[in-house]
Amino acid sequence: MDDSGPRENRCVFVGLVAASQVLGLLSVVLAGVWMGHFRGGFAWDGTAQEFNLHPLCMVLGLVFLHGDAILVYRVFRNEAKKNVRVLHGIIHLLALVFSIIGFVAVFDFHRTFKIPNEYSLHSWCGMATLVLFCLQWVMGMMFFLFPAASYGLRTAYLPIHVFCGLVLMAMSIASSLLGIMEKILLSIRPTYSQFTPEGVLANSLGILLVCFGILLGYLITREEYRRPPNPEEEALSVHFKTLTESGSPSSP
Repeated sequence: MDDSGPRENRCVFVGLVAASQVLGLLSVVLAGVWMGHFRGGFAWDGTAQEFNLHPLCMVLGLVFLHGDAILVYRVFRNEAKKNVRVLHGIIHLLALVFSIIGFVAVFDFHRTFKIPNEYSLHSWCGMATLVLFCLQWVMGMMFFLFPAASYGLRTAYLPIHVFCGLVLMAMSIASSLLGIMEKILLSIRPTYSQFTPEGVLANSLGILLVCFGILLGYLITREEYRRPPNPEEEALSVHFKTLTESGSPSSP
């Protein structure tokens, strides 16, 4: 039997996943170079160097790690679903930790220099993204990792959970783009139109983030990359449904 089709499809998938990782890592590196080289480095002392942790942590947490947490269901689609679910939750937790560090850094910087909080469109979108991200993580823990809901509720909530994950990914990238423009206009507005190295780097970071999001969306929504049905897991799900909704397994 000729299996060149599936092999070719697998090679394309591996190549796309590798490309997504390159784009994501380059985004983190460029954010680090921007804040480290052009903006004076990093510190935790309430100064501008503490603020520099904010863009780096946001790109690392809410974009790159968030995207990888979603992608594990495609990369490990033949592994046991429970193990993949745990990995999904752990990576999301890391993304949440880095995001909170980034938010604390910017609020601490604003407090030191008596700068108003939450006045810009970037800050509104960013705060909404973080709050919804926290809610999404908590709901995921309750419904899937430590399920306290019935099988019916879990089944009904799953499409909402998947949809919200993709929406939050788009919101994270959009908030990052707004933040990049805000930082450019506040820092190098007089020379931005002269194609200064810092401006070019910041623009490149934005393009990488957009490309990462597009590639991730493609990998997530393609039907051939979805997790294949697993008869054993389906049998366990039916058994769980019987226990939670009927009280005892039905006779064969």
